[in-house]
Amino acid sequence: MAVPEEPTAGGAAWAAPWALARSCHPGPAAAVTVLVAVLAGAAGHTVARTALITAAVLAGQLSVGWCNDAFDARRDLAAGRSDKPVAAGAVRSGAVWTAAWSALVLCVPLSLACGPLAGAAHLAGVGAAWGYDLRLKSTAWSWLPYALGFASLPAFVALALPGHPWPAWWIVCAGALLGVGAHLGDVLPDIGGDLALGVRGWPQRLGASATRRLLPLPLVAATAVLVLGPPGPPGPGGAAALAGAALLAVTGSVAGRRRQGAAFAAAVAVAALDVALLVGRGAAIT
Repeated sequence: MAVPEEPTAGGAAWAAPWALARSCHPGPAAAVTVLVAVLAGAAGHTVARTALITAAVLAGQLSVGWCNDAFDARRDLAAGRSDKPVAAGAVRSGAVWTAAWSALVLCVPLSLACGPLAGAAHLAGVGAAWGYDLRLKSTAWSWLPYALGFASLPAFVALALPGHPWPAWWIVCAGALLGVGAHLGDVLPDIGGDLALGVRGWPQRLGASATRRLLPLPLVAATAVLVLGPPGPPGPGGAAALAGAALLAVTGSVAGRRRQGAAFAAAVAVAALDVALLVGRGAAIT
C-alpha cells in the first residue's frame, strides 16, 4: 500500500506527540472503548479480563483512527482541513501509518488472548473498519463495516466469558443497528465537502436531507431490539424507553426541517438511550 506524504511544518512524529494523538480520532475511540469496558464489567468479567478486553478494543480503535487520517491525508489537504493534524502539517503521514500498523499488530495478540473465537470476532470487526477506511468509504456499502464493527463488540465480550458462550442474537443485532446509525451521524456534517471531493458513500448518495431524516431510524430500531429481543415481557421501563426513543426521533426529524442539527441532536439522545439499555442488558448478553 502506498504511503502518501505531505509537506509538514511540525517535524517528526516524536516531536509532536499531541498531533499524533489527535490523529487517532480520540473522541470516538474513547467512547467505544469505555462502552465496551462497561459492557464487559456488566457481563460479569473479572477486573483482569475486563482490562484485557479494554486494551484490545483500544488498540483496535487507535489503529482504525490512525489508518483513517493517514489514508485520507491528501484528500484532507485538498479540502483545507486544518483540523486534521496531517493535513495541517503537524505530523507526517508516514508516522501516522506507522502508528496505525503498530496498534493493529498489538491488537492481534491482545484480542486472541481473550480466546480464539472472541479474538477472531473482534479482529473481524477491526478488519471491517480498515476496509471502510481503505476502500468501502466511497461505495454504496459504506454502512456495512460500521454494522459489522459494532456487532463484533458485544460478540467479543460474550465469547470472552468462561466457556466462550455465543452472544444473544438481539444484542448483536442491536450493535449492528447502532453501527449504521453511527455511520449516518458521523458522515452527515461532512456530506457537502465529501461530494465535492468525490466521496460517494451511502449517506453521500442519499444526500444531506435524506440522511438527516433517516438518521434516527436505525437507532430507534436498535431500541426496539434491545427492549423486545430478550425473553420475557419488556416491562414498563422498556416500553417507556421505546416510546421515548420514537418520540425523540420524530421530534428531531420534524425540527430538522427548520433547524440544522436538530435531527442529529435527537439521534445522539436516542443513541445514548440505546447505550444505557445495552449496558443494562449486559448480564443477559449470552
